[in-house]
Amino acid sequence: MRRPTLTPRQEDRAIALFGLLGGLLLIALKVYDGSGHIPRWMALPPLLVMASLELVRRNRPVLIATVGGIAFAVSIFSGALLATTLMYTDLLYAAVLYGSPRMSRVLHLTGAGSVLVLSTLVLVFSDAPTAVAVVVLTTLVYLAPVWTGDIVRKHRQEAETQRLRAEQTALLSELDRREAVVAERARMARELHDVVANHLSAIAIHATGAQSVARRQRRSEDDPLVEVLAVIRENSVQGLAEMRRMIGLLRDSGGGEADESYAAPDLGAVDALLAQARAAGQDVGLDFELTESGDRGELPVPVGLAAYRIVQESLTNALKHAGPGRVRVLLEYCPQEVRIAVESPYRTGAGQALPGARAGMVGMRERAALLGGDFTAGPEGKFWAVRAVLPRALVTEAGEGRA
Repeated sequence: MRRPTLTPRQEDRAIALFGLLGGLLLIALKVYDGSGHIPRWMALPPLLVMASLELVRRNRPVLIATVGGIAFAVSIFSGALLATTLMYTDLLYAAVLYGSPRMSRVLHLTGAGSVLVLSTLVLVFSDAPTAVAVVVLTTLVYLAPVWTGDIVRKHRQEAETQRLRAEQTALLSELDRREAVVAERARMARELHDVVANHLSAIAIHATGAQSVARRQRRSEDDPLVEVLAVIRENSVQGLAEMRRMIGLLRDSGGGEADESYAAPDLGAVDALLAQARAAGQDVGLDFELTESGDRGELPVPVGLAAYRIVQESLTNALKHAGPGRVRVLLEYCPQEVRIAVESPYRTGAGQALPGARAGMVGMRERAALLGGDFTAGPEGKFWAVRAVLPRALVTEAGEGRA
């Protein structure tokens, strides 16, 4: 169990209270200098002054050093009390610790002067052993607290300097990391533009050229070759647009404005996805069916984009790996979540060995996980089922939802 910690003000009150109670007990027991001929009430005023000064020990260093010194001098002649002396040493320590550097120098000089004057007077009017004892005693009272406060203050200043230096180092490291990320994103954007985007452009150009040749040969629009060329061109143009958007996002370091000319796709574009899939699936005997239930309403952009990509990847996988039959796309809009299910005829045996195989499955799982949703994919009887559940509310890093 963690013990409760006191605030600085509570600590000062506790010191004042314990000092006052301890002093009252010593006065009651007559444990003070000159108790034989000095009345008890004479030792009480310096004690009360010291206890009162303990309450402002952190924010009034000049006051506690001046008034505390006067009260301590009075206590010597009105009955030296141990509690008063201990609180005076604490006041000297606090004056150095919380005061200015000038206060520290002043207390060093006055403390050394007090030790020198008192020891000299004792040496003149008494003997050397007594003078040595006075030197030790006055050093403990006037100089030891000042030295201790000065050492603690220097250590605190050094610790604060190290903390600021560590924060500056962390800030510089973060700036270097961000510059490295921006540079890497720029490099990735160049590679995507020079390699992938150029290949997609070449595919679109060649598909357009092939369509022109087919039209010159007076082929009808229902000719399978013309339909395949149209699908190739449409998909390559759409992929090129997506690639350009991705390049723009990579080149944007986060400080610029988003490209408003491009709207992120969402579930409202599922019909267009199914139309493309139907056109591409005719040759392999695939039919596609969409079923929606519930109120779609307005979905956050990340949720709508993730759902669209999951459906898109599932349809692509069905075209590559599914057997002949019907592919069912089920979209269920619940008040708190969106449920996605894509079921395609399961074909046993080895699928097509394509570069980057199973990367799409990993991407769908990561999209769902980033939004705090669930994702599963695998055979269910005679079907291959892809299921995802995405929350309508985005989840922040602190675990709290936001619209």
